[in-house]
Amino acid sequence: MSTRPFKILGIQQIAVGGPSKERLRKLWVDMFGLTITGNFVSEKENVDEDIAALGSGPFKVEVDLMQPLDAAKKPAVHEPPLNHIGLWVDDLPVAVEWLTAQGVRFAPGGIRKGAAGYDITFLHPKANEQFPIAGEGVLIELVQAPQDVIEAFGKL
Repeated sequence: MSTRPFKILGIQQIAVGGPSKERLRKLWVDMFGLTITGNFVSEKENVDEDIAALGSGPFKVEVDLMQPLDAAKKPAVHEPPLNHIGLWVDDLPVAVEWLTAQGVRFAPGGIRKGAAGYDITFLHPKANEQFPIAGEGVLIELVQAPQDVIEAFGKL
């Protein structure tokens, strides 16, 4: 295996789903004190999500509170309840190229703009014969870190 040419810097987001954002907000906003900073709705992704914030500046972590627009349709953003985790990466295209060469399976869709405006891609939760490395049941989002996040994590 060659030397890894990128760094995973930290957690960018945690996405949790449920049948009702109201119940999720009761815990995350009312009980834990997170602040809602935005909302994202996508029929294609079958999601209505509130974006909550934990922390600030380059170390802010999003907690996406997601409910399906239609619980009978796919994707089912509320199943499993811990939908996915997002990780900051310092060089997303290089990471994808290297990880693919190592046998990591990515979900369809490639690199694209995510709800927060950053370039993203997803590691598939399940491996297959062609790509024997995957999230072992967890959907993992890789998120291109902006320069201020890269610099802040570089000082740690």
